[in-house]
Amino acid sequence: MAFDGVTVSALVSEIKNKVIGGRIDKIYQPEGDEIILSIRSFGKAYKLLLTANPSNPKFHFTNISKDNPPEPPLFCMVMRKHLQGGKIIDIEQPNFDRMINIYVESLNEMGDHSVKKLIMEIMGRHSNIILTDSDGTILDCIKHITHDKSSVREVLPGKKYEMPPKQDKINTLMLDKDNFFTVVKNNGAKKIQALIYQSYTGISPIMATEICTRAGTDGSDFAETLSSEKIDRLYTEFKKIVDDIGSENFYPCIIKDDKGNIIDLFPIKPSFGNIEKYESMSALTEDFYKTRDLTYRINQKTQDLKKLINQNIERCIKKKEIQLKTLKDIENRNELRLYGELITANIYSVKKGMTLVKLVNFYSENGEEIEIELDGDLTPAENAQKYFKAYNKAKRTYNAIQEQIISNNEELAYLEGVLTSVNNCITEQDIREIRQELRDEGYIKKVKAQKGKASKKRSSPMHFISSDGYDIYVGKNNVQNDELTLHFAKPRDMWFHTKTIPGSHVIVVNKGEAIPDSTLNEAAMLSAYFSKARNSAMVPVDYTEKRNVKKPNGAKPGMVIYETNKTAYMTPSEEDINKIKRIDQ
Repeated sequence: MAFDGVTVSALVSEIKNKVIGGRIDKIYQPEGDEIILSIRSFGKAYKLLLTANPSNPKFHFTNISKDNPPEPPLFCMVMRKHLQGGKIIDIEQPNFDRMINIYVESLNEMGDHSVKKLIMEIMGRHSNIILTDSDGTILDCIKHITHDKSSVREVLPGKKYEMPPKQDKINTLMLDKDNFFTVVKNNGAKKIQALIYQSYTGISPIMATEICTRAGTDGSDFAETLSSEKIDRLYTEFKKIVDDIGSENFYPCIIKDDKGNIIDLFPIKPSFGNIEKYESMSALTEDFYKTRDLTYRINQKTQDLKKLINQNIERCIKKKEIQLKTLKDIENRNELRLYGELITANIYSVKKGMTLVKLVNFYSENGEEIEIELDGDLTPAENAQKYFKAYNKAKRTYNAIQEQIISNNEELAYLEGVLTSVNNCITEQDIREIRQELRDEGYIKKVKAQKGKASKKRSSPMHFISSDGYDIYVGKNNVQNDELTLHFAKPRDMWFHTKTIPGSHVIVVNKGEAIPDSTLNEAAMLSAYFSKARNSAMVPVDYTEKRNVKKPNGAKPGMVIYETNKTAYMTPSEEDINKIKRIDQ
């Protein structure tokens, strides 16, 4: 669901009850659009995350640890200057809208107490985090909005803070029966579900659907068709939700369909779907958005890699087209040699000055005549030599092109494999390792290592446990693939890889007995899923014992050859993958 006013209210209630009176101990900015406040309150420590991520703007307590940049960004430094050590004295949700104000009392430059306001605006791609002084002057903001970006409202240091433009909605907490009836009666041409969320602040479409469901009304009914009794029931159910909000009677949960697929998160107890309750709104929000946040961050940080790899793939494809055209141009090379030999064999019957001659092809069983063009300015011997030279040049070109085609095809397969690895990245360390691999292979310019900077710990392959209790490991990049196959796996371990398709190396650790078919099937499914053919059907997956897998000398990372394999055909699905137990690293 949208991060609506009800969700904001539930989180404000939870956070406010825990951190009012607490002090901001540390401030971090791990991403360009998010900050983390480390708060100590009544002997407990909390980490409050605020993110203006354009795809998933939100705020909540977090337990996830993130790497911070070597040098804190300017906004982080401003936040530390004004808020670090300060006491949180209030948190509010203005007008039941999708925003919060956090009031922090701290000492100013003169040593006097002053109150700063940290504002979180949740407005999709326009989301922002803004710090103001006690008089409303903007000290800094995580996104600077100039006049060029918005002619309606500038958000810049030194400017007076202005609230986002009003949407002409009614404050949900001020819900009034007479007014509700008036709204419905005056908007008869609108569908009732849309009318509710378009008329009241902080109400999302799914919350409006919940109100209609509780009242036994079809949300697609037009307002003008509703009887007074139906409108009254709608108001009554709407008022119950508002009362629950006012009394902080929240019920953080996830709604799932009959197949177990997540429909949405919900801050109150819904009247439809299968419900999974959470202990807190923060835990619910973090869990719900975890995959979405990761996907967004990974996509943001791999755009340059994908662009680089795709540019090199296009280069290889163009090179291949040129190579194939060259082969087409020299496919008659053996005829050139034949012409030279026929002219030589008939050297006395060919005269200088002739431009065309018909000679019997003594290599053919039928002995047919062949027309051969000649250069009239050359002697017969010189014409023969010209054809022999052209043949030798074409032969050298053919041999060189064959080697180039093999090299180019290997590079193309390698690059497509790296691109698959990029698409399979799940941590920033995965991205760093692929970036380093491309640097080692010469695709990215090498940079001097920074002195005194500790090297990052290498990421680990994905680790799964099959339904039979067997360990299954999946490489996330070519370096891990080589490590898994060439160093980690034992000779009798089972090795999997998609047939002629870029993908991960998958290893099933042998326990000294025959590996069950169910485990082999699960490993083959993982191999198909973590490959370029993830969205395809009947993906061929080769598997064999690791002892049959070898790496040729000079081969690129992740490239191996193998023999005596079997092939399974798998149709990968996320649902099947989720059934395989995964061990978090």
